[in-house]
Amino acid sequence: MTKTQPLSGYTLPVFACAAALAALRCLREGIQSADSVSVNLLEPQIRAEIPIEQASVLKTGTALGVTRSDPGDNLDLTRNTPVWAMVELEREGEGEQIQIVGGEGIGHHKAGGGAAIYDYAMRLLRSNLSRELAPSEKITVTLILPSGRQLATRTSNEAFGVVEGLSLLGTTGISQPLSAPGQLEVYREQLQQKAELFDCLVFCIGENGLDLARQLGINPERLVKTANWLGPLLVEAGYQGVQSILLFGYHGKLMKLAAGIFHTHHHLADGRREILTAYCAKAGMPADACSAIFAAATAEEALGQLRALDAEFGSNWVDRIYGDIARQIDLRSSDCIFTHTNLHIPVGSVMFGRDRKIIVKSDIGDTFLTQIC
Repeated sequence: MTKTQPLSGYTLPVFACAAALAALRCLREGIQSADSVSVNLLEPQIRAEIPIEQASVLKTGTALGVTRSDPGDNLDLTRNTPVWAMVELEREGEGEQIQIVGGEGIGHHKAGGGAAIYDYAMRLLRSNLSRELAPSEKITVTLILPSGRQLATRTSNEAFGVVEGLSLLGTTGISQPLSAPGQLEVYREQLQQKAELFDCLVFCIGENGLDLARQLGINPERLVKTANWLGPLLVEAGYQGVQSILLFGYHGKLMKLAAGIFHTHHHLADGRREILTAYCAKAGMPADACSAIFAAATAEEALGQLRALDAEFGSNWVDRIYGDIARQIDLRSSDCIFTHTNLHIPVGSVMFGRDRKIIVKSDIGDTFLTQIC
């Protein structure tokens, strides 16, 4: 049976840019000029042909472009979401040539109030639109996600300070199908190839882990990207005869393994605050401090609270609590492999924060890291 490669798609900023291009061209020609527009993704340096659903002049100098999000073979709640861009054109005017505004459905930051339109989206829009403008022309682009406010209630945006809509974020135009079931087969094949070369493999959940591992001097050929498929790939490593495994990941993801959660996508299971609070209580932290940890909006905020307590009282809660979690990650991961393969394979762990600085290395993880760096 032939294995089908999961299809990649495009991130929301790409569709916002395509809608804006369609609206601007519609203004110039008075009608929808094409069924698609070509967008230079910048990251990577390729062009993508994006279908345009509608484009219409609303009034003199103002047009609306409409497209729909297609993230590829990914478990993405924005699939088929309408993406609108309203473009207002001035032949002459003061200020920036391209002003980008967040309209309905685009989230805004609770602190500061600015629209949640991040750097890549801004660069993508300005780069593509500026090529269409004469030096004296200026435009205001209002981006709209009609379903954004509703979809945002199904995300963790609010925990990261973004409210009343979705973010236009990302560092690339390509939406990789990391959560699509077919991607697991691709990762398995990659692991099998690396298992022939190395006795010890390093599992990295995402790009941040891969980058940090390389910075520490780990051979890139030893690195295995897992996305959220940690459980199946741990078992696969056992079947392939890998002698040891080092888990390298963001603490908010990796700590889930301490509770036996081996698929880490938040749509399937998310117990970060419960796990961290339980280990705080196990370490003897006072009840009011445990309650504050449980109430933290994110794992990063909870970590910040622990660090603040350590700084104020000279305690070592971070080392004690995260050290305990790391040891349990090692144990549960090794047990997961044994349950499915009847093989005892040691697993070590390294957890880092959002700042890409290491929080803790388990004893086994520290040993493995010293051996391979």
